[in-house]
Amino acid sequence: MSSAGPPGLPHVDAVTPAVLVLPGPVSRGETPRFCDEVRALLETTRAGVVVCDVGGLGPPGLGVVDLLARLELTARRAGGRIRLRDPDPALHALLDLVGLRFETERQVEQREPPLGVEEAVEPGDAAV
Repeated sequence: MSSAGPPGLPHVDAVTPAVLVLPGPVSRGETPRFCDEVRALLETTRAGVVVCDVGGLGPPGLGVVDLLARLELTARRAGGRIRLRDPDPALHALLDLVGLRFETERQVEQREPPLGVEEAVEPGDAAV
């Protein structure tokens, strides 16, 4: 008798992470409610990740940094983590400044323009 499983890849049950939309501006008094929502989403979906849509938060400040840090801490305590969706570039800079790293979705890669390509052409310039 053989105990080998069927050939091919094992069955994987992909779990779609829940999304929590953070509307802006967010006051400090709303932080416990959002933490409770993150905890509840992790328990009900069992995905291990809650995607926080931060596109509507507006201009980032230390209040936003505090909220995101508390959400991450709550998620870690519940056995998961958060992932940021649509973060503002200024939010990235502020999070880097305070030393916090978050996984992000749809992160645009920063690249330099290819060599030999001019962004603007002045009249009378020779063709390259």
